[in-house]
Amino acid sequence: MQTVKAIIFDLGGVLLDIDFRLTEKAFAHLGVSNFTSLFNQFHSNALFKKLETGVDEELFYDEFRTETGLSLTDEQIRDAWNALLLDFRLESLAVLPVLRSKYQLYLLSNTNEIHLQEFQRRYALLGKDENFDALFDAAYYSHRIGERKPNASAFEYVLNKHRLDPATTLFIDDSINNIEAAAALGIQTVHLLPGMKVEELGL
Repeated sequence: MQTVKAIIFDLGGVLLDIDFRLTEKAFAHLGVSNFTSLFNQFHSNALFKKLETGVDEELFYDEFRTETGLSLTDEQIRDAWNALLLDFRLESLAVLPVLRSKYQLYLLSNTNEIHLQEFQRRYALLGKDENFDALFDAAYYSHRIGERKPNASAFEYVLNKHRLDPATTLFIDDSINNIEAAAALGIQTVHLLPGMKVEELGL
């Protein structure tokens, strides 16, 4: 690995455990039998892409009801959608202050306002003095910047915002699609496979 000056982290599957099967199961219980064709780790349909790039939460609920043909409440959709969110990886979070003493740290996550509210709520329950975003020099969420991975524009948003050199920037993500997109821009990458942990990378 070349010299690294900045690290860009993904969130789900890197610092926060997630399980897409739990959301699939929750929606199936509500009568949505084809959820994986709408959203999974490697694919999002137009509705979920809009959700991850800033569509209004209430509009998402309405369009989800229209697309599925089901009379679900906002709360039913929200809870099933949040089911994939599990626990923060506390050992991985604990190493971030150490890494921040050596590197610039950034977060770039494909997410949405529904998930953001939920994982920030869970982080607050850990009793930390700072909020989650304060672990990084800056945190970027797709629905707030209007850009999502693996689009090159999402990575370029962070690179340009902080004048980062791709050659000295490391990107850590659990999705091969995102890893390949970052590598195509000259960014160094670590594909965090199942069982791998940030704190074990020797950074």
